[in-house]
Amino acid sequence: MPRKTPAPKKIQPTSGFSLKREAEHPHPHDHEHPHDHDHPHGHDHPHADGLWPTIASALHLPGYAHTHDRPGQSDALFTNALGIRTLYWALALLGLTTLLQIAIYLASGSVALLADTVHNLGDALNSIPLLLAFYLGRRAANARYTYGYGRAEDIAGVFIVISIAFSAGYILWEAFQKLLNPLPIANGGWVVLAAVIGFLGNEAVAILQISVGRRIGSEAMITDGRHARIDGLTSLAVLPAVVGSAMGFPIIDPIFGLVIGVSILFITRDAIRAIWYRLMDAVDPSLTDLVRQRIEVFPEVQSVRALRLRWVGHTLWIEGELSILPDQTVSGLNALLETIKHDLSHAVPNLGQVTLAVASGLHV
Repeated sequence: MPRKTPAPKKIQPTSGFSLKREAEHPHPHDHEHPHDHDHPHGHDHPHADGLWPTIASALHLPGYAHTHDRPGQSDALFTNALGIRTLYWALALLGLTTLLQIAIYLASGSVALLADTVHNLGDALNSIPLLLAFYLGRRAANARYTYGYGRAEDIAGVFIVISIAFSAGYILWEAFQKLLNPLPIANGGWVVLAAVIGFLGNEAVAILQISVGRRIGSEAMITDGRHARIDGLTSLAVLPAVVGSAMGFPIIDPIFGLVIGVSILFITRDAIRAIWYRLMDAVDPSLTDLVRQRIEVFPEVQSVRALRLRWVGHTLWIEGELSILPDQTVSGLNALLETIKHDLSHAVPNLGQVTLAVASGLHV
């Protein structure tokens, strides 16, 4: 007698099932999708090399946009490499700015310019802890660091926030001292030239770091970019001070210093809040709602329980438990989970690892 083909094995009501999506390859393609996608599946990565391609790609200029423009398409290794390359260029730009200011100091002999140059050099070195954090983030998880080393970015962000707060205190202190004893600005022409160079260099770094930081999801890099912008605006504020000093009103210098110092305090508050959220595993509630909606849109899913999102460095990790209809085969369940993860990879920005546990709908 011919043997009967066994029926597909079904998930028992008490069974549990989990499946992971690794960040290294966010688009598994060894399965069929029960629904059609209206997005392209190209996997060519024309990664930017060099300063201008890096800036142009970060700003999404025509002809330089990355193939995966949709959120969630960023590959973990690519975003890490882009972050490291951005920080190297930031150090190079700030180093060049400092060298030009040193040349102006040697030509003018202004002690004030020397102090500003040393300050800018110190700020440029703030990118080094973040650069080390990106390199550390490349290390694989182990028995001690089971989540890997991505959180090193947030620790570097703490140092950057402290540096911003120190800058605010330094500027307010200097402004207060000059308010008590206003002095005319010497070598006004040289000071203006150094101020313009300082602004252009720092603003270029700010645009680069903030753009790339938002693209790869690095709050620490965004904070470092804001710090560079603060330094640029501080340099630019020298211009009205020079004009006021030339007109016989040196008091304008400390007044502008106080305004800038107070403004930096507000920026410091925002930076502290952003880094605090990362350290406490906080995410935007709208992002949590988005993930829940993208999962519950599948008819096989009855509900999503214990949904948790957390940032590990600049990648977003998702964990959750799904209640599904009980009449599901193992192969069908596997295909469903793979499809959910594939869908999330196109909808969620900077998606890292996704771990979903599945229980029968009888346990809702």
